[in-house]
Amino acid sequence: MLKINDLTRHHADLSEALSARAAVVIGSGWFVLGPEVLAFEQAFAEWCGAAHAIGVGNGTDALELALRAVGAGDGSSDEVVNVANAGMYTTTAILAVGASPRFVDIRDDDLSIDIERLAESLNKSTRAIVVTHLYGHLANIEAIATLARERSIALIEDCAQAHGAADSGRRAGTFGAIGCFSFYPTKNLGALGDGGALVTSDDTLAARLRALRQYGWSSKYQATVRHGRNSRLDELQAALLSVKLPHLDAWNERRCQVALRYSNGIVHPGIRVPTVTRGRDVAHLYVVRSAHRDALREHLAQQGIGSEVHYPTPDHRQPILASRCSETSLPVTEQACAEVLSLPCFPELRDDEIDAVIAACNEWVNP
Repeated sequence: MLKINDLTRHHADLSEALSARAAVVIGSGWFVLGPEVLAFEQAFAEWCGAAHAIGVGNGTDALELALRAVGAGDGSSDEVVNVANAGMYTTTAILAVGASPRFVDIRDDDLSIDIERLAESLNKSTRAIVVTHLYGHLANIEAIATLARERSIALIEDCAQAHGAADSGRRAGTFGAIGCFSFYPTKNLGALGDGGALVTSDDTLAARLRALRQYGWSSKYQATVRHGRNSRLDELQAALLSVKLPHLDAWNERRCQVALRYSNGIVHPGIRVPTVTRGRDVAHLYVVRSAHRDALREHLAQQGIGSEVHYPTPDHRQPILASRCSETSLPVTEQACAEVLSLPCFPELRDDEIDAVIAACNEWVNP
């Protein structure tokens, strides 16, 4: 079975370097918030084009801490605007800080937030906007950032799937107040465990985020920032990420090559392929759409090709939100969640494997 993402292949050429770096950390006796974390934070901030990077435990923690840092949840009626087709991660963070999600429908072409619907949704209770760069595609972030500035609303970018997506040389995570990243192993830049980071060029926000990730401390054992918690990127994961970071641009380029071959080669009338734009896309996932998604998935499985659905249930239809969102209607989101299917897409995918996926899609008999 061709995997949707083969991490064994991904790490094969780096195994010696990763093992050597792990041995250095083990030998140092320093495992939390030490020199490896500091070095990675500096390197990642520079790579993103931000003044600061703050390592945390995972990407969802990054979102939660970002919301805390901009004050979302401090008021009982606080709302945070987000989309409902991105796997519930941002919504989980919004609920965790005590705010309410206000879901906005998406664009049909790239499945990112619809700026017209976004503008209509903003009100006096809006404390933040979270924009998800879904599947590795940079959303219409410049226009959204302008809207947020005009309304004096904090803009947070969910970059968990978009490490390196850029426009005019400016990378995801640097358009809003804070950018949030995940280093889950399957991400474009993945740890060998869990991890996350926030990036910002605001010195005050950076200091607040560093306090929030460690008990609200301004100095050791002095808790001065409310809502502090324990969420720290550990030394071992930081060291391993430092080994991988110099390869990220090349990995992203290969992902785009894979995605472009798919979009140029899949010509089945029952399969809708995405538009891939070099630079704005880093092809974290390659997602097609079909009205007969499950039949297509079964056909691919019979051909030895793995696939996945990202994501089948929109947030506003999740059981925990059933009563709160009973009147919410997001027609484009709901249709997309019924149609999306992710095909294998990772840097080590061979050309003959890409061709096999294309052939299998084109040979499918649409029911």
